[in-house]
Amino acid sequence: MATTTFAAIDIGSYEVSMKIFELSKKSGFRELNDIRYKLELGSGAYMEGKLDPGMVDYLCEILLDFKRMMREFGAEEYRACATSVFRELMNPIIVQEQIFQRTGFRIEVLSNSEQHFLGYKSIAAIETGFKKMIQKGTAILDVGGGSLQVSLFDKDALVTTQHLKIGSMRIRERLRDLEKTTTHYDQLVAEFIRNDLTSFQRLYLKDRDIRNVILMGDFLTDTIFHEDMKDSIITKAEFTSRYENTVHKSVQQLSEEMEIDPEYANLVVPTMVICKSFLDIFNAESLWAPGMSLLDGIAYDFAEKKKYIKSVHNFENDILVASRNIAKRFSSGKGHIQGTTAIALAIFDSMKKIHGMGSRERLLLQIAVQLHDCGKYISMGDVSECSYQIIMSTEIIGLSTQERAIIANAVRYNNAEFRYSSEYGNDTTLDRDKYLIIAKLTAILRVANAMDRSHYQKIESIRTVLKDRELSLILDSSRDLSLELGLLKDKVDFFEEVFGIRLSLRRKKKM
Repeated sequence: MATTTFAAIDIGSYEVSMKIFELSKKSGFRELNDIRYKLELGSGAYMEGKLDPGMVDYLCEILLDFKRMMREFGAEEYRACATSVFRELMNPIIVQEQIFQRTGFRIEVLSNSEQHFLGYKSIAAIETGFKKMIQKGTAILDVGGGSLQVSLFDKDALVTTQHLKIGSMRIRERLRDLEKTTTHYDQLVAEFIRNDLTSFQRLYLKDRDIRNVILMGDFLTDTIFHEDMKDSIITKAEFTSRYENTVHKSVQQLSEEMEIDPEYANLVVPTMVICKSFLDIFNAESLWAPGMSLLDGIAYDFAEKKKYIKSVHNFENDILVASRNIAKRFSSGKGHIQGTTAIALAIFDSMKKIHGMGSRERLLLQIAVQLHDCGKYISMGDVSECSYQIIMSTEIIGLSTQERAIIANAVRYNNAEFRYSSEYGNDTTLDRDKYLIIAKLTAILRVANAMDRSHYQKIESIRTVLKDRELSLILDSSRDLSLELGLLKDKVDFFEEVFGIRLSLRRKKKM
């Protein structure tokens, strides 16, 4: 049975880590090695937006050491990811290029939604426990150095996911001077994050019954709870007891008791206060900390894409559900979205040989349909631009920043005049391939949306026939389609321009 050795690398706020895995279709993925170096990149990035040259030097030394270990284990494939530290740099491309020239590693800067989606995948790798737990109201807390992600599940579906800039290292840096003036540092942290928690509770916890909390990462399981957690689960009472026994101790005491570096011990109290605060507002019964990290999620994602494993959980559906909840928040019409989606997907699926797009672009089209009217919530007179701004300002779990930009632009040009590549000049971060995807999705979205212009879902079914460079849409409807067909001409013109085929529409003959 063929096996692959894969290395996952995480450049985080307070450490740089690597795990090496053996992947096979027979056994899935098995961890071979786990190594971590303490490196507080976040202390400079979060306050100044730059990395000290000495930090970059040390980071390159660490990566070269990782490369040596990869050779020893015969790792043929790797994925090296940076998270919030690089997202907040003023010069990330310059640092990435330095690292590549000195180490040969291409560093991928994950968007916040990509980062936490991979982390969430690492928990899903423990399929039995994860699948069982999210049947009830469940929250995933991913406490990082720079930020915190909260994802809510109910009945196996992702309800919402929100990003808060209250990571443990960011809190420590912001409160470093004030910490010296108080004997109750835990209360100071609690007050500092209180407004974010109150807003989250008011906006997203209405009528939600959260029974379980899943704690992402391995920081607490490697420090405070490494001996206390049977099956990686503790009750709220057990957590509270350990909390009271921890937060009043000095960094030196925590460092000695846990046998960890003082820099790590510095992060214990902020992390504990964050977890305790969320346990309180959720009123959850238990906390599950399986000790999985972003590295496990990177490996799981690679193994899934290379078909070494097959997940029983539908991650693509989570992205769609999250998008659907965003559309619901902005009062988009459910019936219109369903009708337009059916038409858009029928067109997309019938033209695979023409448009050359795959399953990922199909997903982006579905999300664009769900969100194409969201701007009406802000302005009925400037729907296109408001929709664009909402999408670009709203994180959608599992999507990169560029994928979100593709969706936002397709939605913008659904009504606004399309902006051709010659009009962009150098003012764009979208390359040729992304520009073409925007044009193709826009063309399909325009036609599908126009065919339900009245929002009455008049079209009962649609059949598509592609023959001799002509796509025929055969519509089944018992209602008057004069409005829809009459307003299609300019949409058809753009569609034919983009795909280079004729588009014809006719009604199904009634028996």
